[in-house]
Amino acid sequence: MKTLITLIWTFLLAGSLLEAQVVITSTDNFSTRDQMLLANEINESGEPFAEALGYDLDELDPMVINSPDSVSYTLGIENYEYSRYQLGTVISRSGIGLHMMWAPMIMQMAAMEPPGFDGSFTGTPNGFNEDDELMKNIMHFAMLSNGMAPMNPWPQFAEFESGDPHLPQPVADDFQMDFSSLRWDRSLMDKTLNLGAMGQTLMKQYLWAQDMLGTFHDGDEEEVVPTGSNSPDSTGSPHFDPNNNIYYGGDNTDGFIGQVLTAEAINKTLFLINSLAYDGNELGMVDPATYDPANGIMYFPHRIAVTESSVADGLPPQASDLLVTDASSDLFDQLSYLWGTVSFKNMMDPDNNSDEAHWAFHTVFDGDPFPAPMSQTGMPGPFDLMMGTSKVIFMNLMAMHFDMANGTFVNTSGLSGGAPQPGNEISTVNAGYITMVLAIMKEEFTNTPLEQMILDAVNAQASFLIASLKDPSGGFYNGYTLNQGADNSAKTAVSQAAAARGLYAAYSLTGNTDYLDAANDAYAFLIDNYYEAGLMAFKTEFGNDMATYTPFNFAVIAGGLREAALVGGHTEAATIYTRFFKKVANVMQLAEFDPSGETGNDSDGDGIPYLPEQPDQLAPVFAVEAQLDFQVTGLNDFSALNEADVAIYPNPASENATINIGIERAANVSIEAVDFTGRRVQTILNRQLPEGQFSASWNVRDLPGGIYFIRITIGGSGTIAKKVIVY
Repeated sequence: MKTLITLIWTFLLAGSLLEAQVVITSTDNFSTRDQMLLANEINESGEPFAEALGYDLDELDPMVINSPDSVSYTLGIENYEYSRYQLGTVISRSGIGLHMMWAPMIMQMAAMEPPGFDGSFTGTPNGFNEDDELMKNIMHFAMLSNGMAPMNPWPQFAEFESGDPHLPQPVADDFQMDFSSLRWDRSLMDKTLNLGAMGQTLMKQYLWAQDMLGTFHDGDEEEVVPTGSNSPDSTGSPHFDPNNNIYYGGDNTDGFIGQVLTAEAINKTLFLINSLAYDGNELGMVDPATYDPANGIMYFPHRIAVTESSVADGLPPQASDLLVTDASSDLFDQLSYLWGTVSFKNMMDPDNNSDEAHWAFHTVFDGDPFPAPMSQTGMPGPFDLMMGTSKVIFMNLMAMHFDMANGTFVNTSGLSGGAPQPGNEISTVNAGYITMVLAIMKEEFTNTPLEQMILDAVNAQASFLIASLKDPSGGFYNGYTLNQGADNSAKTAVSQAAAARGLYAAYSLTGNTDYLDAANDAYAFLIDNYYEAGLMAFKTEFGNDMATYTPFNFAVIAGGLREAALVGGHTEAATIYTRFFKKVANVMQLAEFDPSGETGNDSDGDGIPYLPEQPDQLAPVFAVEAQLDFQVTGLNDFSALNEADVAIYPNPASENATINIGIERAANVSIEAVDFTGRRVQTILNRQLPEGQFSASWNVRDLPGGIYFIRITIGGSGTIAKKVIVY
């Protein structure tokens, strides 16, 4: 009985020593749109952010956590890799969408093949050319990149809205080369096409494809810098020259995956304009070259249900019917897809010679592996497809969503008798993101008839953000109802972050300092009213001590903090983001594997399980929801946490553990090890430390196995307690 009472007491004490923790509350319903928005924002908050801050990413080692410091490691390793996991899960592993075998270009090319083609690339005739055509394309990409395809992928060209990320089978040891054990249960997917899900995935496909195909490599996988005159191609020809010893991509894998991603993006956009345009009665096609909404609107509805039919044993199912189940036009859907198409337009632009990456891109879109633009061939190519689709979406936005009298877009719209029926509400999140996307679009449509219209829309929406969505008493409202007024519900953190995101973009485009001032106000309100430095986390609603985190609101906050640092010049925003990421993302990320340092049994010491060891067989995605109770502080005084960034690894530890702390200003720092009873068992450090990063080594060889706490006191003003398991 005495032993039992002691154990109960020590566990209660342990709970009181720990700060409030993020707790996952849901993992069942993966939203493709939200998770891919997260992938996009943390991608941009990854390597690009770290490089913009001046970090040399060559110094990073994924196996040495928080070195050379926690900011560079979090941005350059964790953000980038978690983003990559999301993309790989969605477009090649989970099966959450329509298979590339039935993509428009594959089916078109398969129909043109000569008799006897069936089985020529798969080895087994089955009555279909499409599987051989897809294999033919994959093998060609492999040759151009000197790479090799993984086994059993599920490449797809159109993503479903949602699914259950619990894997229905154990993960095999060879999961990185054979994806068969990473497939999700298709019976648990919502087989609905949603433009937001497709668009956010398209944007992530762009971010990864442009990174992977922006340089060349040789047969030894050494980089070959594009010069504008070197190429994998034969002289005077777009076709590959095997004697050049130059291949597409930064290495074999990058070149192969970059081409696959681009092919998926092109086919998705072809499918969109050929099959998913809606006139209010039926789905059909829209021709970007001739489209004018004044002659009849063809737009892309919010939800389209897919009926799949089995084709043959061993072949993926094919969509046999498409049914519009929500005919509304959703603003976030439209801006999501527009974000991707204008970005791909930049990548594919034959006249863009702005950097080495675009010299590499020119060889990708010169006829092999992908068609050249119409300006060179007289036939539309991928560049014209992305530019034309951007035009269609923008024209529909102006015709259906833009309220000219009030100078703002609205959240939803539809058709009645062929005429637009716009709603009367605009959310601050939508206002911020449409401003940001249109600012990007304006740069891509300079010197075109659309340029001034796009610029006018950016200025109108940014001005509306300030005039109608900004509360004179501080912060930004969550939304506004036209001709009625602002939403007076408790302000959310995402509203502040999205307002900053959009207004920083408007300032970058126009140089209007009113936009910069308002963006800085949004950032200041976010930090002053939602960020709790002691817990290294954001409240999600004003005045609510229970924060609820989702992939969507984490993504929006990430974007706002990044732009505050890069455009607003708020240098502390990177550190704040790093702490928030470690506090929340390192709990919500459900699994990881090798590229982030993981090799099994949490080898990188960040608390995220190695994928085959994920106890609930969850894919490497974010949790659907997590919560943090800001009122749970136990015995700690957390006022000093804003002066330290702390990581301890490995954890569990058997011989030595390294304690990394980041000191924002010089202070006396005490580091002690205490046991379950709160008894100090070792003083690890007690001295003055200068501002900057510091590492201390803790020898645990002589300690009995069990749970300990590293207690860190900074400047005598507060204490941090971190749990460590010794074995």
